[in-house]
Amino acid sequence: MDHAFRLIVFDFDGTLVDSQAMIGRCMSQAFAEAGLSSPELASVRRIVGLSLEIAIERLLPEGEGSRAAEIAGHYRKAFFALRSDPAFHEPLFPRARETLDRLAAAEVHLAIATGKNLRGLRASLDRHGLSNYFSCLQTPDTSPSKPHPGMLYRAMEELDCTASETVVIGDTTYDMEMARNAGVTGVGVGWGYHEVAELTAAGAASVIREFTDLPLALAGLSGGRG
Repeated sequence: MDHAFRLIVFDFDGTLVDSQAMIGRCMSQAFAEAGLSSPELASVRRIVGLSLEIAIERLLPEGEGSRAAEIAGHYRKAFFALRSDPAFHEPLFPRARETLDRLAAAEVHLAIATGKNLRGLRASLDRHGLSNYFSCLQTPDTSPSKPHPGMLYRAMEELDCTASETVVIGDTTYDMEMARNAGVTGVGVGWGYHEVAELTAAGAASVIREFTDLPLALAGLSGGRG
């Protein structure tokens, strides 16, 4: 192991998987089912990473926030219908699998912390053949939404790792803020849903431009902030 971390926690949507088209389509269908105008894709990109109900509440017009749970139900229905379509495509970002292969080691745990629910996450991991890479999966099913540090606390407890041994890899300010709130290092990725400058301002210790830059970036970091 050529870096200081025993626990590497990845975000999912926008970090490992390019799900922008799928999320935008499902959100549009969910709002239409509720008789509301579809949110702009740029606005949808801003809320990727939050738990679904919180994300939808931020997209709703003023005074409609109480309908978030209803629209989340429409979203999940649209998501599972879309996923069953043989033409469904939600690609991994370039070199993601190769990089996971390089990082996987007996002394290193890989984990996920995501705004997806556990059922959807497991289905996506199975579709891409990634399930065996990750020691634990943290979702809003059992923890508060990002940027609350609860998912990281659970991962560190489950895998017996300290904050100084843990790093978060993500594409949004919510990921970097979650890392900062837990006292761990955050590394941003430059291909996701928030801009590089935003990731840096939110506390990213480093921002990588390509997946294969990650091992070298980790080697250049000394460990967490806790």
